[in-house]
Amino acid sequence: MDVTKDIQYIGVNDHKVDLFEGQYTVPNGMSYNSYVIMDEKIAVMDTVDIHFTEEWLANLAGALGDRKPDYLIIQHMEPDHSANIKNFLEIYPETTVVGNAKTFTMMEQFFQLDASVKRLVVTDKGTLELGKHVLTFVFAPMVHWPEVMVTYDSTDKVLFSADGFGKFGALDVEEDWDDEARRYFIGIVGKYGMQVQKLLKTVATLDVQIICPLHGPVLKDNLAHYLGKYDTWSSYRPESEGIVVAYASIYGNTKQAAELLASKLEEKGKTVVLEDLARTDMAQCVADAFRYDTLVLASVTYNGDIFPAMKAFLHALTERGYQNRTVAFIENGTWAPTAKKTMEGLLAKSKNITFAEQVVTIRSAVNAGVVTAVEQLAEELCAK
Repeated sequence: MDVTKDIQYIGVNDHKVDLFEGQYTVPNGMSYNSYVIMDEKIAVMDTVDIHFTEEWLANLAGALGDRKPDYLIIQHMEPDHSANIKNFLEIYPETTVVGNAKTFTMMEQFFQLDASVKRLVVTDKGTLELGKHVLTFVFAPMVHWPEVMVTYDSTDKVLFSADGFGKFGALDVEEDWDDEARRYFIGIVGKYGMQVQKLLKTVATLDVQIICPLHGPVLKDNLAHYLGKYDTWSSYRPESEGIVVAYASIYGNTKQAAELLASKLEEKGKTVVLEDLARTDMAQCVADAFRYDTLVLASVTYNGDIFPAMKAFLHALTERGYQNRTVAFIENGTWAPTAKKTMEGLLAKSKNITFAEQVVTIRSAVNAGVVTAVEQLAEELCAK
């Protein structure tokens, strides 16, 4: 695939992976992206996952024709992008490997490269001339590893964005970018919003017309949309008005109250997402919580604590900087309902959280008093 006249896509699609990074469901697979810049000197941008060595090397050979690469630029050392460095060098031993000092420290940990391997250590805002193409390296530490850098080609106005602007899903599957990019960002990069904001400020100073990420499609049209999403996600602002009702229930009574609240809110015209935390993809639940401006947490009291799925959910939220939201509680307990206190405590370090005044407390099962409390909570959430 031609990205521009001089830049070719040589990545691969993975439909064999069941869990990306051992935890994220990817029903439509993954892409591992790599690119070649053809000029007086040739630069290969990153490698791919180890399971696709032969396919990637064949793609590369097809792009090169009878030429050989001059540079292999490594922007990110995570193995789904760097695993084939040594395999590449066995075929193209004269190539110079390009990275920053932290890149090469990690590279030695993974590969113990021979001392004869040519290395070019670049600095932040350093440049590399290929001919008419001039590449500028912009360090992006902790987006989402410490060695990460992105690369700007000022000739074709292309930003090679490492894991930034990536998404779940292979490139031979049609799907909406926002949903799977959101789930990818919140799950993998979301903890590092401040670092992403810093990178976005640098990107704003560049004339970027094409974004080439290491996962997902090449972005050419309506770049303001993708940049806007990243600005919203990385600044922890709600993306949409709506209410996520996330529940953890054992015998169905907490679920009943959660469903009742959801129906009351929908009757009042609210957008509602109802999540069973024990059965729904956790990454999707987390992404939804970041997408909308209001969250209702409904949990049983469990061993003097809260249900494990709810605890895992709250940990996933707070680990990723959850903030700037309204949060309400539904708790259940037969003899000592303490779930609300526990859930609120787990959110203590979250910034700018507004807690609803109405708390729904269930003593074992839903009764008339619980129904009234649910109705009052619905009224409060709709009035805010």
